Amino acid sequence: MPLGNLESLRYFLPELAITTTILLLIVVHVVGKNRRSPAAALLALVGTGTALLFAWMTPAGEGMGLFEGMVVLDGFAVFFKVLTALATAIVIFMSIDCLELADRTQAEYYVFLLSVLLGMFLLSSATDIVMVYLALELVSIPSYLLAGYLKGKASSTEASMKYVVYGATASGVMIYGFSLLYGMTGSTQISEIGRVLTMGTVPLPALLAAVMVTVGFGYKIAAVPFHMWSPDVYEGAPTPVTAFLSVGPKAAGFAILVRFFYTVFASPGDADGMWKLSSSVDWPFLFAVMSAVTMTVGNLIAINQRNVKRLLAYSSIAHAGYMLMGFVMLSTAGLKAILFYLVVYLFMNLGAFYVVVLVENGSRSEDISHFSGLGRRAPLAAVSMAVFLFALTGIPPFSGFIGKVYLFAEVIHQGVYWLVLVAGINSVISLYYYARILKVMFLEDPTHTGELSVAFVPKVMLAILVVPTLLLGIYWEPVIRIAESSVRILTN
Repeated sequence: MPLGNLESLRYFLPELAITTTILLLIVVHVVGKNRRSPAAALLALVGTGTALLFAWMTPAGEGMGLFEGMVVLDGFAVFFKVLTALATAIVIFMSIDCLELADRTQAEYYVFLLSVLLGMFLLSSATDIVMVYLALELVSIPSYLLAGYLKGKASSTEASMKYVVYGATASGVMIYGFSLLYGMTGSTQISEIGRVLTMGTVPLPALLAAVMVTVGFGYKIAAVPFHMWSPDVYEGAPTPVTAFLSVGPKAAGFAILVRFFYTVFASPGDADGMWKLSSSVDWPFLFAVMSAVTMTVGNLIAINQRNVKRLLAYSSIAHAGYMLMGFVMLSTAGLKAILFYLVVYLFMNLGAFYVVVLVENGSRSEDISHFSGLGRRAPLAAVSMAVFLFALTGIPPFSGFIGKVYLFAEVIHQGVYWLVLVAGINSVISLYYYARILKVMFLEDPTHTGELSVAFVPKVMLAILVVPTLLLGIYWEPVIRIAESSVRILTN
């Protein structure tokens, strides 16, 4: 029985912490005179850290419905709340060091950032299609503002405009798909929708609804063919925002993608850890094709990119394709592999973007030529970037290798050999453009004289990101256990 509104508040502490922080930041923005206010960054960090702590400590159990069943508190939701809060905290540190944001209003920026975090919290736990839509919009609308935050910069304005157009279109198509599901089932609860569809529904409307909902979720995770906003938005947005969009909303998108499709269009099977289709909609094949196309398009187009942010944008698209492999396997092991991959992806991708921030601070450019000779100008930054790129490629003993091992192993176990062959070829392709950055950093002479100064705090942040990238390639068992227990909650 879902809890009522007042009873639910005691389990809603992470969201309340973020909401309180947002309100306090608005006060700081109104009364503060210093645009670059250290108090705003500190407050945002404290609020995010408090929400992370509350999310970690909140008892989830087997899952309980909150606010009359609009959201659920379970291990799956808690996993993504901790993941997205951690990503947000790292991005706040990146934002403090970013010269792009030096002359911008800080409190306002953190209001938007934490508003997205609040939306991601709700999206990862939503169990009603109305809440899914509202949470998705709460993630999207502040993201549009963040993408265009460099007012006066043409590429930033273009990024925001394209993001709005694509986002509004995807949301409109998705909500129409929701309306079809409501019309067929008479309910907005995704569990009830799944139960009614299991009893037998006309195939065409159910298939059409699944495709339309896929448009909204596919846009959020930047899967092909819903990826077209991603490169321009990533290039035009401030670099910390680009890093945030590549990890946070993508993780929340995978959370609702898994929860929605595994509840509405699948059900636990007879075999332990396996799922079966609960309707005539063969969505696993649809997503398998999407996975193959996504990783291929992302990797092939990344080869010709000279702007490192744009290159990492296409790399992010390719990694969404890898993660979709686990989604289509209809197994707990496949979902476990996605969750583990998201953890390692958080550290290695945010780490790569953080090095871009440091290089951009010194050169005011993201062109790959400005990375030339970085091994001599800033050895720590260059070595850290090498670690992150090797991990993104999937080379042992880095964490990205273990992430791909779990994904590839489950695809092979399920006998989908063509998909793992495509993924293997794409991993080899990705090595080319990642190695191009390494070549520029270590084998080319610097185009800019003098060392690139890296202060003490950025050095500490680089170490914080490098250590998990290395450690999870050697000792990953605790994270795997947490991921496995989180996805098993869905079975119940």
